[in-house]
Amino acid sequence: MEEDPDFQIRFSSLCFITDHVGFHGTIKSSPNDFIVIEIDEQGQLVNKAIDEPIYKSSKVLPEPNNFAKKTKIDFQNLSFEEGSKEKVSTLVGYSDDQNRQSGSEKEDIISDGISKDEEEKVYALGSLLNENTNELLNQFACDIKEKLNSKSELSGPSPEFSLGRILDKKQRAILHSAIRQKFPFLITVGKNTEIVVKPNLEYKELCHLVSEEEAFDFFRYLDAKKENSKFTFKPDTSKDHRKAVHHFVNKKFGNLVETKSFSEANYNAGNPNTVITVRFREKAHKHRKRSVECQERKAIYTAFTLRKENLEMFEAVGFLAVKLGVIPSDFSYAGLKDKKAITYQAMVARKVTPERLKNIEKEIEKKRMSVFNIRSVDDSLRLGQLKGNHFDIVIRNLKNQINDSVNLRERILEAIESVKNKGFVNYYGPQRFGMGKKVHTDQIGLALLKNEVVKAVKLFLTPEDLDDPVNRAKKYFLQTEDAKGTLSLMPEFKVREKALLESLHRFGMTEEGCIQAWFSFPHSMRIFYIHAYSSKVWNEAASYRLATYGSRVVEGDLVCLDEDGDEHLPNSKVHLVTEEEESANTYAIHQVVLPVLGYNIQYPKNKVGLWYQEVLSRDGLQTCRFKVPSLKLNVPGCYRKILKQPHNISYQLREEHDTDVKAEGSHINEANLSLLISFDLDASCYATVCLREIMKHDF
Repeated sequence: MEEDPDFQIRFSSLCFITDHVGFHGTIKSSPNDFIVIEIDEQGQLVNKAIDEPIYKSSKVLPEPNNFAKKTKIDFQNLSFEEGSKEKVSTLVGYSDDQNRQSGSEKEDIISDGISKDEEEKVYALGSLLNENTNELLNQFACDIKEKLNSKSELSGPSPEFSLGRILDKKQRAILHSAIRQKFPFLITVGKNTEIVVKPNLEYKELCHLVSEEEAFDFFRYLDAKKENSKFTFKPDTSKDHRKAVHHFVNKKFGNLVETKSFSEANYNAGNPNTVITVRFREKAHKHRKRSVECQERKAIYTAFTLRKENLEMFEAVGFLAVKLGVIPSDFSYAGLKDKKAITYQAMVARKVTPERLKNIEKEIEKKRMSVFNIRSVDDSLRLGQLKGNHFDIVIRNLKNQINDSVNLRERILEAIESVKNKGFVNYYGPQRFGMGKKVHTDQIGLALLKNEVVKAVKLFLTPEDLDDPVNRAKKYFLQTEDAKGTLSLMPEFKVREKALLESLHRFGMTEEGCIQAWFSFPHSMRIFYIHAYSSKVWNEAASYRLATYGSRVVEGDLVCLDEDGDEHLPNSKVHLVTEEEESANTYAIHQVVLPVLGYNIQYPKNKVGLWYQEVLSRDGLQTCRFKVPSLKLNVPGCYRKILKQPHNISYQLREEHDTDVKAEGSHINEANLSLLISFDLDASCYATVCLREIMKHDF
């Protein structure tokens, strides 16, 4: 493995829990020497062929539902207790016809030339507002429209019109939407039970960039939040103008929608043209009430096992996304896997059919990837949704520690049995932090936690001291901040770097532009950097705890009351050790946990707790709430056991030419010995850390 002096310093300060001597050896001489196989929640290895059919061709499923949260209004069955006493039974269902799209996809038009959607608003406003209020609203709307259409700016306080108090919450929701749909150049504001109508100044701002018709339709689309819908602006040949439209939409509504440019043929000249399409961001992990129609339209999820060799996981996901025409956030997985290894892991791709995934098998083989066990499933995976990982590892070039003359074979057996019985310190492994890199992932995470998004971008694009296309491109960017020029230099396979640079080119190297650039990464990757910082602090905390108190469980320690608990323990399962419990030796060291930083954890009530506060102060996070709203990152934190043990250990000593070691007393060349070792680890444990404890050797 390549050496990294900073990591050698950082990891040489970590503790050992066992007292055997250990030995030297080389791991990861090649990817074949380090095989990782995920163990699913049922305890099955994911590289085993499943019994059910690999994939089956079934009827074509409807498109998946990507939609933002919106109250559904059913005009057909809604009765009004105030105003009109009649049921509005002649209207078309509101939730089915709100979406308006440009181009050929127009709304249905009823016989008198008014759209169904507009007529619904007329009925709704007429039913809920008395005649006088309705007339005054229409007059206010006409006045505002006239002022917005004029070249002069609205001066003085923003004009307002009050609809009065509407006591019924459902009726207020109907009125808010009805007014915004009928008059997109107005906005409505709720003040307790009162509804106030004001001019939509963003409407006028957009009218400076696009036609009034487009602005009208865009704001109606935005308010409707129609399921699985998109809005397309008219074709545009000006790149600078498109950039301005992208900037406006993302600046004003970037938390709700995303924009993309697509080429299409010019209707008149047959020349290439480009349109901007807007679609709602999907709200992850939010439960919504869905209508019967929505429930019938299930999203498409395809599960598979991914085998990759000597490939970073995020790079693998980026490559798959490009080949399948989706985005990296459409992939879900249970855990991250090593780069310099052969790894097998479960994945789920959203918006991809089994047949489509099967069709790219030959293409991805060039990137040392393969997919199998392809099948349809009902939902995505979540991080931590696994039992653990199985490892098959070869350690080469075995030799004794310096000045150790004891038989090497005895040392190896002693070391394995020691860790098998006592366990190892459950540190996060060096690969978590980007071992061998000039900038480590925890440094980027710290910058993000401090909302230093520009610094975080520069750290991400910091070059290594290597003369290759990737690092030349990074060096050029840091010297010039020319995102467009850097894009032309960056190799195609660097999917993450190119995605970030494309966003910087579109939005600029400003704080706001860098925020948008970070959104080019899926949430799992943005949060990964913050987790890396929390992991670094946890490693330091574990070393401090063991150096301060050793293997004793002392007052103020935190212990896990659930023997089978993983890292995501609720606070109710974590107990603060009392003075009496310390005296009675109630708990053992293998039950002690330390918090992984976040907003929903408690700290030990002893020297370790004070140490945490000192570290947060050192890093400028004394007031940090572990939430980064601008990047939609919330870090609740969790608890991690200080010690862990490997399971199902088996091992064998061999000579390099693959013959078993000869009987005791026979001469062997120790330099040619290799150790084949297999074991299982719980989720979020690192094989390199377990090997570090066995060998008493920092990698």
